[in-house]
Amino acid sequence: MLLILINGAPVISRKLFKHHAAWPIDFGFRLFDQRPVFGNSKTWRGLLSAILAGTLIAPWLGLSVTQGILFSIFTMLGDLFSSFIKRRLGYVESSCIRGLDTLPESLFPILMLQHALGLSLFDCILVILIFFILDATLSPILYALHIRKRPY
Repeated sequence: MLLILINGAPVISRKLFKHHAAWPIDFGFRLFDQRPVFGNSKTWRGLLSAILAGTLIAPWLGLSVTQGILFSIFTMLGDLFSSFIKRRLGYVESSCIRGLDTLPESLFPILMLQHALGLSLFDCILVILIFFILDATLSPILYALHIRKRPY
């Protein structure tokens, strides 16, 4: 549940605030390949909204505020990692590579906080699998509701 809410926070904040405070995390910097580090869709507003969401929601789910902050940070690091890889592969912003889009952002927080959350290896695999399925299922619905920009 926390993964879904943290990942949804940047989407909701984009919908609510439009272009306000949508500064790219990479500040438009391009690497040696002349492609953006992450792209314009990865913003400070999205990062901060994800961390705020994780911080506020974690206690409701029986986790500490610190765990919520760390979970949010690792989730967003996974998201940034997948964007970085997609830019290096030549994919445009907001393009979909189904496994690459969901695996790092679920794997990073789960593995980094596995012991703190008391998760077994089976639990970790189950969470990652459920997140993958929910992302694939919810994305078209959120697109139909005009919350997401793309149906994937």
